[in-house]
Amino acid sequence: MANRTGATSVDPGEARRWRNGVFVVFAVIGLVLASYLGRLPQIRDDLHASTLQVSMLTFGIAIGSVIGLVASGPVVSRVGSRRTLVVSLPAVGVTAIAAAAGAQAGVYVLTLAPLVLLGAAVSMSDVAMNLSGADNERALGRPVMPLFHASYSLGTVVGAVVAALAQAAHIGVLTHMVSVSAVLLVAGWFALRPLPYAAHDAGDHAPVSAAERWSVWRDPRTIAIGVVMLGMGLAEGSANDWLALAMVDDHHVSKPVGTFTFGLFVAAMTLGRVLGTSMLARFGRVRVLRACGVLAFVGLALVIFGPAWAAYVGVAAWGVGSSLGFPVGMSAAADDPRMAAARVSVVSTIGYVAFLAGPPVIGVLGQYFSILGGLVVVLVAIVAATVAAPAARERRGRSSVEKI
Repeated sequence: MANRTGATSVDPGEARRWRNGVFVVFAVIGLVLASYLGRLPQIRDDLHASTLQVSMLTFGIAIGSVIGLVASGPVVSRVGSRRTLVVSLPAVGVTAIAAAAGAQAGVYVLTLAPLVLLGAAVSMSDVAMNLSGADNERALGRPVMPLFHASYSLGTVVGAVVAALAQAAHIGVLTHMVSVSAVLLVAGWFALRPLPYAAHDAGDHAPVSAAERWSVWRDPRTIAIGVVMLGMGLAEGSANDWLALAMVDDHHVSKPVGTFTFGLFVAAMTLGRVLGTSMLARFGRVRVLRACGVLAFVGLALVIFGPAWAAYVGVAAWGVGSSLGFPVGMSAAADDPRMAAARVSVVSTIGYVAFLAGPPVIGVLGQYFSILGGLVVVLVAIVAATVAAPAARERRGRSSVEKI
C-alpha cells in the first residue's frame, strides 16, 4: 500500500480492494442524492413551496456544485483524494440531513442553505473519487472508469426506488435521510480504508503552483476534453430533465409509458457503461467516443424527428451513446498525475455547465416551439463532442502500473 509519500507500488490485490472501495463511494453518492431529489414532492408540500421555489432548491444544489468544483482542484492537489473524501463524503450525509430537517420544519431558508453546501460536498467528492478511480485504472492497467460511473447510476436507481417506497409508506423526509446517510457513513468508512494516497498527492512530483492551476484553463487539450464532457453531459442531462415529458407532450404517449421510456434510457446508459470497459480496452478512447457520438446523434434524431415507435429505438441508442462521455473525459483529464486534480476540476466545471444551462435553454425553446424542437440544440452539442474526441487519446509510453 502507498505510504504518505506515495512512494510504493500497488500490488494487484491492493489495487482490486482499492477498486471495490471506489465502487462503493460512487454508489453511495448516487444513493443519497437520488434519495433526496426523489422526495421533492414531499419537500414541496412540507414547505408549502411554489414550483419556482422548488426549482430554486435544485438550482441551489447546482450553484453549490460549481463552487465545489472550482475549489476542488487546489484542495485535492494539496491534501489528496483520500483525505478530501474523508471530509466531503460525511459532509454529503450531514448536509442532506440538515436540508431534510429544514424542510420538515417548514423553513425554506434552512432547506436552501444546506442544499448549497450539499452541492459543494457532492462535487468535491465527485472530483476526488474520479481522480482516485483514474489512478486505480493506471494501477490495474485497464479501463474501469465506466464501471465506476455505472455504480453511480445503480446507486441513483436504488435511491429513487427507496424514495418511492418511503413516500408510499408515509415515512418523513428527515427519518428517510437519516437512514440513508447512516448507510453512506458506514459504507463510506469501510470503502475509504483501502484507498491509497494518489500520485497527484504525493512527493513524487513537484507541487503544482496556483499559476499552473489557472494555466490549465488555457490548455487546448483540457478545454477540448471539457467540450466532450459538455456535449455528452448535455445529452445525458437533457434526457433526465425532458425525455418523459417530451414523450407525453410531443409523441402523445401516456404518463406511465413516458416514465417507462425514461427508465429505458437509464437502463441503456448503464448497459453502455458496463460494456464500455471492454470496448475501450479493445478500440481505445477516440474510436469509442466517436462511435458513441454517432449513436447518440442518430438515437436522438430518431426521437426528435421519427414516429413514436422509432423513438423507443432512438432512446436506447441515445442512452448507450451518452454513457461514456463523462467517465472517459475524467480518465483523459487525469492522464498526467501531477496536473490531474487541476485538469479534472476544469473539465468537470465545463461539463457541469450542461446541467446548469441545458434545462433552461431547452425549456425556453420548448415554450416557443416544442420540447422535441428544443432538443435540437443537444444534437449540435453531440456533434461538437464527437469532433473534440481526439483530445481524449491515451498517452503513450507509460507503464500500466505506476507508483501510486
